[in-house]
Amino acid sequence: MSGALVLVGTPIGNLGDLSPRAVEALAAADVVCCEDTRRTGRLLEHAGLNGVRLRRVDEHTEAAAVAGVVELLVAGATVAVVSDAGMPALTDPGGRLVAAAAEAGHTVTVVPGPSAGVAALAVSGLAAGRYCFEGFLPRKGRDRAKRLEQIAQQERTTVVYESPHRLRSSLADLAEACGPARRGVVARELTKLHEEVARGSLAELCEWASGPVRGEAVIVIEGADNPAPGATDDELTAAVESRVAAGASRKDAVAATAAAHGVSRRWLYNLVVNPEAR
Repeated sequence: MSGALVLVGTPIGNLGDLSPRAVEALAAADVVCCEDTRRTGRLLEHAGLNGVRLRRVDEHTEAAAVAGVVELLVAGATVAVVSDAGMPALTDPGGRLVAAAAEAGHTVTVVPGPSAGVAALAVSGLAAGRYCFEGFLPRKGRDRAKRLEQIAQQERTTVVYESPHRLRSSLADLAEACGPARRGVVARELTKLHEEVARGSLAELCEWASGPVRGEAVIVIEGADNPAPGATDDELTAAVESRVAAGASRKDAVAATAAAHGVSRRWLYNLVVNPEAR
């Protein structure tokens, strides 16, 4: 006898987005793993479900909970997994449970539902045929700088999650890495009463975010353009060195060359000064 692990998408704000199939899956589950039992309890109450067995599995407890969930599956239980909002396992807990259940040979299935990243991408108006989902940026240090540089060079549209109190600093860092003129969109409070979608250059969005911003946000960043035809790495380096020889500081030479060729200033600096770090 083998149980099943069922990932269930839940609303990102508007409770009306809870699908009938999601309600059926939650009603049929022997156990529902969730980040916050109180929040999920209110969702179940809204759906008219009472007496559902809840088990807390959040970012702090998921690793320790894996063995117990697998035991339930071995016993033939159906275990549903939800996050506080959106799709579990996408920047939210659930990924470890899926990996362990699949490794043990149990059925893993999904009831699709809302996703803030996909919703923001759809409403952004930026190219959505190919995109890169980055989740949350590292908060500081070399890892953050490396991730920003990767985004700056990414030719696909990039989707980033950010909290309200770090939104402006992340937009400022993105503007520095990608160039202030790179287009972007910030979507916040999607599906809620105060839904807002701000559009503009990264510099303009940084200015927009200088005031109070509430609610979790999604930043959608336009993909990078290819360098101008014929602008090889050697030619870009030579252009910088030419400006330096003419009396410009290296910083100014990099900035001017980057602007002239439509490449990231930080990327070009690494190319000229520290190419092995790229």
